[in-house]
This record gives sequence, C-alpha cells and structure tokens, in this order.
Amino acid sequence: MRKLLLLVALLFGGMAMAQNEYREIARLRSMNESVRGIRSMADGEHYTVLERGDIRRYQYALKSEGSSLLPESARHLDITDYQFSPDERQILIASGYTPIYRHSYTTTYHLVADGRVEAIMLQAEAPRDAQFTPDGRSVIYSDKNNLWAYDIAARKSRALTTDGAWNEVINGTTDWVYEEEFGKTVAYACSPDSREVAYLRFDESRVQEFQMMRFDSKLYNEAYSFKYPKAGEPNSIVELWTVDLTTGARKKIDTGRETDQYIPRIGYTPDGRLWYYRLNRRQNIFEMVVCEKSGAQHVAYEERARQYVERVDDQTITFLDKNHFIVRQESHTGYMHLYLYTVRGGLQGPITRGDWEVTEVVGTDGKRVWYLSTEGSPLRRALYSIRIDGKDKQLLTTREGYYTIAPSAGMKYYISTFSSATTPNRVEIATGEGEVVRTLRESADLQAELASSKRPVKEFFTFTTERGDVLNAYLIKPADFDPAKKYPVLLTQYSGPGSQSVADRWSMDWEDALVEKGYIVACTDGRGTGYRGEQFKKATYGRLGQLEVEDQLSFANYLAAQSYIDASRIGIYGWSYGGFMALGCALKGLGLFKMAIAVAPVTSWRFYDTIYTEIYNNLPQYNAAGYDDNSPINFARMLDDRKTRLLMIHGTADDNVHFQNTIEMARALNRAGKQYDMMVYPDQNHSMMPDDTRNIRQKMIEYTLEHL
Repeated sequence: MRKLLLLVALLFGGMAMAQNEYREIARLRSMNESVRGIRSMADGEHYTVLERGDIRRYQYALKSEGSSLLPESARHLDITDYQFSPDERQILIASGYTPIYRHSYTTTYHLVADGRVEAIMLQAEAPRDAQFTPDGRSVIYSDKNNLWAYDIAARKSRALTTDGAWNEVINGTTDWVYEEEFGKTVAYACSPDSREVAYLRFDESRVQEFQMMRFDSKLYNEAYSFKYPKAGEPNSIVELWTVDLTTGARKKIDTGRETDQYIPRIGYTPDGRLWYYRLNRRQNIFEMVVCEKSGAQHVAYEERARQYVERVDDQTITFLDKNHFIVRQESHTGYMHLYLYTVRGGLQGPITRGDWEVTEVVGTDGKRVWYLSTEGSPLRRALYSIRIDGKDKQLLTTREGYYTIAPSAGMKYYISTFSSATTPNRVEIATGEGEVVRTLRESADLQAELASSKRPVKEFFTFTTERGDVLNAYLIKPADFDPAKKYPVLLTQYSGPGSQSVADRWSMDWEDALVEKGYIVACTDGRGTGYRGEQFKKATYGRLGQLEVEDQLSFANYLAAQSYIDASRIGIYGWSYGGFMALGCALKGLGLFKMAIAVAPVTSWRFYDTIYTEIYNNLPQYNAAGYDDNSPINFARMLDDRKTRLLMIHGTADDNVHFQNTIEMARALNRAGKQYDMMVYPDQNHSMMPDDTRNIRQKMIEYTLEHL
C-alpha cells in the first residue's frame, strides 16, 4: 500500500509539475513586449496606439506622455479595433468581439466626434466590416449578408443591397473559403469621390453545406450548417457590382464569361477607376483588370505559371499614382521580387533582383519603396529602401534577426519590432532613412529573467539529406547539455507549402517545457517550405505529403546517428498541416518514432477546401493520385503500434480542418486493428479556442513526458 501511495503521489506530482511548467512558459511569453493598435496619422508626424483601453496620440520624433483621443465616457469600451475618418475628426470604434470564423466577427460600433461618443447602427442585428467613406460622411458596413450605408449626420442607415440570405447570397463580405484562404472579410471598396461602392456578390446556393455538431452543454445538441466547398466541389459564383450612393442604382460589372473563377481583391485607382483581380480556378493564371470610366476594360497585369501563381493579396500590387504600380511576383526569376509597371505600358523594369526574396512591401513615397527581404539570410528579415528605378538600395536595419515594420504615412518614420532567437521584442522608432529616434519597448524584465535562468536557445544549422537536399534546421538543447549523454528528441514542424518554422526570431511554446525536462527539441524546413525560391517551394506541387515526409524521416535518421541522441526515443509533433505530417511520419516511419502527436490534422486533402488544396494539388478530378497516394487514412495498416505511441487531438467545432478528418483516421486505424490515443475538445475551433489553448499544451507536455 505504501508503494502504491508513493506511485500515486509521484504521478500526480509529475502532472502538477508539468502544468506548472506550461504556466511558466505562458508567463514568460506574456512578458514579451509589443505596441498594440499602431496607426499612422495623415501628417506622417504622429501615430496612435491602444493603451489600457485608451487611444493615445504620440509624436514620432519626440518622447512624451502622449494625449488621449477619447473622452471619459468612452473609456469603458472594450476596443477591438478602431479607425479614423479621412479628416481625422472622427473615430470609428469596434467595441466587443463575437467571432464567426478565423478573421470575421460581429461587434458594436461607436462613433467618437467633438468629444462625444455615441453608439451607431442601432438597428443592425449583427454589424461587421465597417469603414468610413473617403468623404467621412458615411460608414459602410455589413449586416446579415447585406451591405448598408450609415449617414452620420442623419443618423440613419439604408440598405445598399437587399437579397442577402444566410447560406444563399452574401453581399460585401466574403464567404468562408475566401475569408480563410484570401485572408479578407471586407469585400467592398469605395470610390475616391465617395459616389460609388463596388462590392462582391457571392451566390452560395450551389455550394454544399457542412454540418458541424455543436454541443454547448445543451440537453439536445445542434448542428451548425455553413457552406464549405471541399476540393473539386462547386465554389460560390462571385460577381462584381457597383452601387451609386446617391441614387441606389446597382450595376453588374462584366468580369468575363468564366464563372468558376476567383476575384480575390477589388479597389479603385487614385484617380477613381475600378480595378479587380481575376484568378482562374487552377490558380495559375492571374490578371489585374482596370475598368475605364467609359466602360472599357483592359488587363494591366498578367502572370502565368506552370504550377501556380503564389497567393495574391494586398502585397501583390501597390499603386504609386494613377498610372504606375509595383508588382511583387516570382515568375520572372524564380525569386519573389518587385517590378515597376504602368497601367497602359506594362513592364517598365525590375526594382529588386537577386537570389533572395522580397517578403513584404512596407511602404512608398512615390519615389522610393521600402521593403522587407531575406537578402541576408532566408532565416531573417531586414528592411531596405530603394528607388523605383532599382538604384540606390539602402539597408536600414542593423541587427541580425527578424523585423516587422509599421510605417508612417509617406514613410517619414517607421516603428520596427525586432527579435532574434536570443533576443525578445525590441520596439523602436526610426526615420525613413533608418536613423533610430528612440526605443519604445525592450522587454527588459523578460531579458533579465532569461539571462538569470540561462534558458537554452536555438542553434541553427544545415544538414544534407541522402538525396542531396540542403535543409535549414535548429536544435534546442537542455541548459546542462552533456555531449557524452544520450537525449530523447522531439521533432516539431509544420512543413506546409510556403511556410517557415526555422526562423531567427524569438519564440516560446510548450516544447520549451520539454527542454527544461532534459529533452532536445529539433525542427527542419523541408522541401515545399518558403523563402528559398520558387523551385524549392513548388517541388511538392501535386503530391502533398510525399517529399515533406521523406525530409522529416531523413531528419530523424540524421539525428538518430548523432552520438548524443537516444535513437530509441525520437518523437514528432505537428498541428494542422503539421498534424498531417506527424501522421504520415508515424505511419511511414516503420517504428522510427516512439511517439507522435497530431493536432487537428488533415487526413485526406479531399476533405479540405478548394482554394488551399487546389492551388498546391490541382483538382482531384485531374490529380486523384495526389490526393490518395499520401493520405494517412490509406496507410493506417502501417502503424507499428508496438513501437509508436500515437495521439490524435481535435476540436469538434473546428470549422477549418473538420473533425471529420480525425474521425475517418480513427475509423481506418480501427479497421486495421491498431491501438492509439485520442483527445477530443468539445466545441473548440482549430486553435482550441475559446477555452482550451492552455489545456491542450499541458496535455501534450504530459503525454510526451510519459511516452517519449
């Protein structure tokens, strides 16, 4: 009995320690300082931020306590987002947050003007996606799948569309797949003269409904139905319309005869001409079309690729003026670079060039462009500026690591957030020429704790697979690492197309708790990941899960051959695409992995959405093998459950990677007579929100300590 009590005490004591370990990780992460809600003001000399429920205005050039832009009566608002009217005399505040999907949410809107705050759009049931018109007289918003205009002076709303209906027609906001894969919920744009609004109309009637069971602690559970187009299935038919804000007259814009296409972005040129992106279903032909006021249209930019055109977004095209625009693309040279175009004259010439990639267009003053790139290393991001004729390139940042940039209007200043594997966030203000003005945050308390505890950091290296591919990787070793000892190792990875896990930036998550317990954590970016050129990234096209699994197996074998690794104790973990990979490696590893954790995994690409899956794998009608040959479901029999302990984890309210994926994987494993473990999170989404983001990490720590 005494031994039994001791065993129970050790068991529960170990679990408590694991939970304490993750609480410590979460505490340290919360100490990594940043600046929230940065907005540049129109003069380029001032900026605003969110601080303790207040919007405060500061000058870039001078240190001060700043000034509040909210009256006392607005301090109670739970500010989710905010924006200024064009003349900056009014502030539109989104207060509260009721999530719909990953990016979308409904909220309550308040208007701050002349020292007063008032709730607006009071008759709206579920308002969202609100924006000022350019003249500041109205606010355009969406409610219940229709587009509305709120007249600020009259304090009244009027419907711009009336045919919106749940699971049938959407006006002015995006459907599920556009939101998830094109990263946008606002599907309308206002003309510069505020006379017209262009919007997308989604006809979802032919899209199949997916029913996601909701339990919500109710006596009788309910199915939540929404339109979700799976690979090869019908998409929404998307049309481009305009509505006259004075007369209410609507007009359909001709976007071509093809209805099975995408219109990922719409907008207006600086002189008021409507433009739109047009992308074919295969996503290997992309056009930017400009509509003349006469009604004529012409293709101002076209890009074609043998496999696919990289995801188009707000960074793809940047207008400089009514005639000139910058394109960010990789098809010319195989590396993502910037090119100068004119609306009528086409390509004028390259702006950047080299065997490295432009990752982001930060801003422009019309003569120069500021951008982030991998020129120093694919693991890092640095800020450069260059003239639009491709001359006078200047490196503006000095530290080696990872920068993100919030520019001021006209690029007079910028706010940079820097981190590296050894340095948490440091936030600074600099002039457009790169001269540091002052430091806003430096995570000093976190730096001190990290230094005093001597926490280990990532060691970056490359290794060459048996096929000759050179891959970037890192190791995190215990602080008291002894090369004479042998350590268990956990491979953490994502591996999806164009992604990057091996980067020189500060991060901390549940895996770091394992390092404290004497484990090594390792990661590599295999073929198909990003920022090493088009050829490396697109190698996995049409066969998702084949080359990526080969590279992770090669990495595991490489580690197993190291003298300080216990080859009998290698594990692998991944979430989403990484979960798909963890399953593939566990099944094809033939006992190489002692443990595998797959969270919210895709188990068949036939179950996933059209836009993401088809861009990388073509349609299943034309590439059935690409969907089936590497599906973990079809390899369930290969799990060596005597050697590999498998844990699958999923949330039942995952609208992204449906619980169906794990159910069908479990069915296949059951049929094959295999043993495995499973953790289900009721009513949690793809990120295990709203309730269980910490619980799952505690679970994974405990499971790894027990089984690896």
